[in-house]
Amino acid sequence: MKKQVKHYGCFEFHPEISEEQIEECFRKMNTMVGEIPGLLDFHFGPYESDEGLNEGYTHGFIMTFDSADSRDAYLPHPKHEEVKDFVVPKLKRVVVFDFVMP
Repeated sequence: MKKQVKHYGCFEFHPEISEEQIEECFRKMNTMVGEIPGLLDFHFGPYESDEGLNEGYTHGFIMTFDSADSRDAYLPHPKHEEVKDFVVPKLKRVVVFDFVMP
């Protein structure tokens, strides 16, 4: 039985990147849903907590893949590479963490 994979990331954008540019990054990321097989959904947003444990990361996202195989196929997918080419230069730091749903 296939188990879903959650692909979670945190971004810290370079200080000169505008809110409009940040929004465009996430719009482009959202276009991968429906184009990359097995990518079920994409959710994102800015850090929103008084807890203060974000370590400088300002935005986060979560993607759900239907399986580890689909996640693995997403990594070199041309659409993912296109989106990365747009987003990554705007980032000061990024962390990505994947986990398998029980």
